Amino acid sequence: MAPQGDVPRLVLLVSGKRKSGKDFVAEALRSRLGADLCAVLRLSSPLKERYAQEHGLDFQRLLGASVYKEAYRRDMIRWGEEKRQADPGFFCRKVVEGVSQPVWLVSDTRRASDIQWFREAYGAVTQTVRVVALEQSRQQRGWVFTAGVDDAESECGLDNFGAFDWVIENHGDERHLEEQLEDLVAFVHSRL
Repeated sequence: MAPQGDVPRLVLLVSGKRKSGKDFVAEALRSRLGADLCAVLRLSSPLKERYAQEHGLDFQRLLGASVYKEAYRRDMIRWGEEKRQADPGFFCRKVVEGVSQPVWLVSDTRRASDIQWFREAYGAVTQTVRVVALEQSRQQRGWVFTAGVDDAESECGLDNFGAFDWVIENHGDERHLEEQLEDLVAFVHSRL
């Protein structure tokens, strides 16, 4: 069930593999739409905050792309899965609390249960956006396969999801990426 408060006009659930450019695409969309219109939400933020509290860790350091975060990644994944098994909507409810902008970009959607929660809570205003990048492009951005991470549900949970509403190809061709972003921004404006 959705929390009480503002109801979005549009929810874009952004997913993709590590180093595919999910955050880059979400931030590019927000910069085109404006912070007053669009909020970027990260399901990993309430997860990392709660994990840091329970384990006596530095929450701010867990937010960045750092060696510190990587040292805890596997255990954070395990811990997060346990929380989701007990309550699939736990992190989804936390991330939308107090958001007032009409457009929500959830930049790190990783599981079918996340999509299901948003669809049940917000219905037809929910759209899925898959960011794809060639393995070579991901490697150029620093991706290296890590067992227990890249083969876990947090990375593979949407591999066989089916049809996404939008697929953004982020292989390194800036012009092609810009064209795709323009199409998505036009769609957003058509919904407002």
